[in-house]
Amino acid sequence: MTYLADDHRYDTMQYNRCGKWGLKLPAVSLGLWHNFGGIDILENGRAMLHRAFDLGITHFDLANNYGPPPGSAEENFGKILKQDFKAYRDELIISSKAGYLMWPGPYGEWGSRKYVLASLDQSLKRMGLEYVDIFYSHRPDPDTPLEETMMALDRAVRSGKALYVGISNYPADMAREAAKILRELGTPCLIHQPKYSMFERWVEDELLDVLEQEGIGCIPFSPLAQGLLTNKYIDGIPEGSRATREVFLKTEHVDSAHGKIVKLNEIAKQRGQSLSQMALAWVLRDKRITSVLIGASSVKQIEQNVETLEKLAFSEEELLRIEAVLND
Repeated sequence: MTYLADDHRYDTMQYNRCGKWGLKLPAVSLGLWHNFGGIDILENGRAMLHRAFDLGITHFDLANNYGPPPGSAEENFGKILKQDFKAYRDELIISSKAGYLMWPGPYGEWGSRKYVLASLDQSLKRMGLEYVDIFYSHRPDPDTPLEETMMALDRAVRSGKALYVGISNYPADMAREAAKILRELGTPCLIHQPKYSMFERWVEDELLDVLEQEGIGCIPFSPLAQGLLTNKYIDGIPEGSRATREVFLKTEHVDSAHGKIVKLNEIAKQRGQSLSQMALAWVLRDKRITSVLIGASSVKQIEQNVETLEKLAFSEEELLRIEAVLND
């Protein structure tokens, strides 16, 4: 059956400008880091993409290494894009990244011009695209001059293979320098994608100030701390959950955070929200945040996360209570 997007998909979604630039992103964007790879059920991914777009989520975020196996998320997304979203391409913001290991040898990761541009070509081929809307340097390379990586991003735009460029996982000082280099090249840095949540707040020390000064947008990933800031772990660690099988979230992380999770959940209930909804709203409360990048394993999770936008405001008392829990 041919997919037809909901006629009312733009009625309730909030769209925010990326820093000082013209591009707007939905307040909630969908990341394909998990649950869209070769080991996952393609039809579940298709259903999530359909529902996300019907709810006004126009931004789908990928990277060359998303899967598993690496590259398979882009391949699956490309299949769904070709079959279902071809008529809507100009309504979509599709992003990809290069930086992590993709193939063996000295040219298969990090930030050299050779790797970055070869990776972009591979990503475009996997997705069946002529260009991506945003192309990121996924992580800084300690052994390659920053100028080289930024020149590769500039080349991606000038070759027509990307409309905008961004950086991810860059500390504040490198983000400022990267922005300076890109500005001098004539391809400004549009957006930064850092890890940020109630439990991971390093961006508040300096990075958000740098992004504001440079006019760069911010789209945090893992705003729910790999699922810690959901109701999944309120009563402990369920069998088969991410904490029992993943390298990024370990059982000790759940155990150490459990007391805070329970207290934060109580505040969320008093607000009339789930813990995940409050956690997303808390990240979005800062005007420097363009969008939050969610992951999902079901249509229901996407729907619940988008419902966050119905209650974004916090009272001063609520923020103080949350701060007290986080600093306990």
